[in-house]
Amino acid sequence: MGDRIELGRLVYTVFETRWLPQIGDGPAARVPQNRFFLIRLSVGKKGSADLLVPDMAIEDDRGMAYPALSDGEGVAQFLGVLHPVTAEGAAGTALFDAPPGHYRLRLSDEEGHRTALVDIPLSFGSELPEIPAENAGQK
Repeated sequence: MGDRIELGRLVYTVFETRWLPQIGDGPAARVPQNRFFLIRLSVGKKGSADLLVPDMAIEDDRGMAYPALSDGEGVAQFLGVLHPVTAEGAAGTALFDAPPGHYRLRLSDEEGHRTALVDIPLSFGSELPEIPAENAGQK
């Protein structure tokens, strides 16, 4: 993660990951079949041609693939499939529903001919809710 990955005219950088048991709170919360897996990344392009972010998937150690979800409701800066890559690039969060584990993110070029796998280490550190400083220490 953190490395620049060039595939055709697209340039990817994967920044961080996060596992969530749900998105949102209360009765309106979205609950996954497994766990929500969020991957924050950026996609740039070489040249001036209009490009879209291609389909992405994560693959586990047994070769099982989980495609990116097309519904990003509740995800800040959702980077869904077929998101346009502007001259400034595109940055945001891809969303998956998968059981916790070790994965590789499968990325592809703009035509889907070349692919690359990005190793994503298993980490649950981001699952802890953030406590605002003014509430810290209160019960």
